[in-house]
Amino acid sequence: MKPVIGITSSVSKDEEKQHISQRMVQSVVKSGGIPVVLPNFVDEEATKKLARKIDGLLGSGGYDVNPLMYGEQPHRKNGTVTPLRDKFELALFQEMLKQDKPILGICRGMQMLNVAAGGTLYQDIYAQHEQELYKHSQEAPTYYGTHTVEVTKGSFFYDIVKKDEIIVNSHHHQAVKDVAKGFNVSGKATDSIIEVIESTKHTYALGVQWHPENMIEVKDESSVRIFQSFIQACQS
Repeated sequence: MKPVIGITSSVSKDEEKQHISQRMVQSVVKSGGIPVVLPNFVDEEATKKLARKIDGLLGSGGYDVNPLMYGEQPHRKNGTVTPLRDKFELALFQEMLKQDKPILGICRGMQMLNVAAGGTLYQDIYAQHEQELYKHSQEAPTYYGTHTVEVTKGSFFYDIVKKDEIIVNSHHHQAVKDVAKGFNVSGKATDSIIEVIESTKHTYALGVQWHPENMIEVKDESSVRIFQSFIQACQS
């Protein structure tokens, strides 16, 4: 049977609307999964039950994660935060990790995965990172790769993409800073920004900083393999 994939949804600034991109939905469908868009809500018992019902969790992109969730005060360049989404996703990601169910975090989803597991973020990479960085918020079409990621040989992610280097798109101003305990970095941009994290103690908990769902439409091989590996893990 096809696995049921819960996809986190974005929340508008006034928290009155919730939405998800069609590309994210279609990436799940094309890879053999059944997408279910998850609304944001706060109910501990209901969230635990939801985690038991879905076969895998796909964490989507969106606004910034509240820095209070990882023990920091807001930097002046921290962007919009949505408390409802933060509370819901923190509980859901932690419950999925507890149940050892597959997680694929994309962009904000990778950042939330790291925070839920105990890690921290750069609230603004250009203001806080120790070295000069190149452009991580591209103005090229979203399906187009604009920088490279060096993949760690021998990592779980390397087994997925089967390449030492891949080309990715880039749409972020935040990034993983302190990697959560039990997670390894398995991909970095050449300016040292962390682009891939993976768990060493869960069956499948993977985060990528770019948007592979936007590159599937041009049949980018690495993007296709990422989604296929996730859906396959959800079928186990």
